[in-house]
Amino acid sequence: MTPQDIAKRAVGMAAVERLVAPGMKLGLGSGSTSEWMVRALGERVRAGLDVVGVATSTGTATLAREVGVRVIELDEAGELDLTLDGADEIDHRLRMIKGGGACLLREKIVAAASRRMVAIVDESKVVTTLGAFPLPVEVVRFGWRSTRKHVLELLARHGMKGREVSLRGGEDDPLLTDSGHVLLDCRLGAIADPEALERELNRIPGVVENGLFCSFANAVLVGRPDGTTREIAPTG
Repeated sequence: MTPQDIAKRAVGMAAVERLVAPGMKLGLGSGSTSEWMVRALGERVRAGLDVVGVATSTGTATLAREVGVRVIELDEAGELDLTLDGADEIDHRLRMIKGGGACLLREKIVAAASRRMVAIVDESKVVTTLGAFPLPVEVVRFGWRSTRKHVLELLARHGMKGREVSLRGGEDDPLLTDSGHVLLDCRLGAIADPEALERELNRIPGVVENGLFCSFANAVLVGRPDGTTREIAPTG
């Protein structure tokens, strides 16, 4: 495995060992780090741990079932005890960009239904300023060009005029999310006010959700290439 793989496996395993207790209803994140977490959870379940999971994507649901974790729908579960999920970027105030794997809508719904969310990441995802990773914005397919125009106008009002906003997958074969929407990837470089941008993007007609998660993570576990982990205490 690469050093990054080692870090992802370490934090996925540590999250399950430290944070998961019998009887919990868990939100199961998506992405490569969450995959390690789900596999570690499966090992605990096969050893007798009694938990259920709500998956943030069809891929996670399939993997969870394969490793023996019982998966239920969020409406059946109600409030969740804990969600464990990765991030594409996270800063020291625990604000995140998510959606690189095209699962941001369900990830945000599941996180919002949880008493607690813990981000699990490798060290490369920890940043000082959000925005180097393209910010995904999930939009309905109808009139997406018009929606993109409004997104560009909003970015200009936030001092980001002329930034690239592209349809993921391209116009000939756009990527569709699990909910049947398309994604606009906004290459912003740096985001000065993530909270304001998160709120204002969602006011645009046609925008379903965006990949800024500014008030969801309660803690973050970080995996290191040597197989150890550390926790970041929020600042600010």
